[in-house]
Amino acid sequence: MFLQIKNLTKKYNNIEAIKDISFSAKEKEIICILGPSGCGKTTILQSIGGFIKTDGGEIILDGKNIGNLEPEERSIATVFQSYGLFPHKTVIENITYGLKFRNYKKRDALIEGKKMLEVLNLKGYENKKVTELSGGEQQRVALGRALIVKPKLLLLDEPFSNLDTRLRVTMRDELLRIRDHFNITMLFVTHDQEDAFSIADRIILMNKGKIEQIDTARNIYANPKSEYALKFIGSANIDNGFFVRPEAIKISPNGEEATVIGKTFKGSYIEYIIEYKNKKYRMLRLNNEEELEIGNKIYIEMEMREI
Repeated sequence: MFLQIKNLTKKYNNIEAIKDISFSAKEKEIICILGPSGCGKTTILQSIGGFIKTDGGEIILDGKNIGNLEPEERSIATVFQSYGLFPHKTVIENITYGLKFRNYKKRDALIEGKKMLEVLNLKGYENKKVTELSGGEQQRVALGRALIVKPKLLLLDEPFSNLDTRLRVTMRDELLRIRDHFNITMLFVTHDQEDAFSIADRIILMNKGKIEQIDTARNIYANPKSEYALKFIGSANIDNGFFVRPEAIKISPNGEEATVIGKTFKGSYIEYIIEYKNKKYRMLRLNNEEELEIGNKIYIEMEMREI
């Protein structure tokens, strides 16, 4: 494997922020570390980047143990949540900043910087201050500054959290394009499952400093290994260790009787609350299907699965 994390552990005042974290990534793979605030996902990212000292474990990148190296020696670049751009510098100065530590002549650095601007669709922005840019443009500058030093691994901390909904969609597509253009492995952290589902090849689901499940988004959704995974990824009706997803409850003339007792329009779908065998269940139907009314008697089929 291109990246191998083995038994990574970090303590703060004898409290384990992460414990025995192990996973791997292939070249060009996009891995998402997903979980709520305080679950340890940022600690993992900072440990791999070399920004904090770990209390145990190994970090192996392209066959080399880099756990004791300084951040600048690791062939890793990081895009921080705040982007970390220099507000007093121009776009081209921000993007080429890292090259001055790699003995690039100014002329050669400018050539590389202009190439990066073209890749990131920022041609013509060379002399703009970063404070004049939109959030999405600032993020592309931060990506360019990270990528220009040709890292083997790109780390991204909550890359979409500062963007509005429409721009998030655009930047997800941009990250996929960048991965393919540079053939680079990416590891990003987020608390947003939609971000994770949209671009991650695999997801590492975190819970209180430990890995709850590692798999593709589809497999975690369809086959959660715990009640935590079930509740964090999507939503579910749960009853005595068994579950059914709301969209898996289907209306069928051969089904059993239930009653619609509530409904909420959610845009592309309608969420219904139904009563079935004296219990309440959430059921989803697309808004172009026949709309049900509160009080309607319906006939449903569903298969409860064991967690």
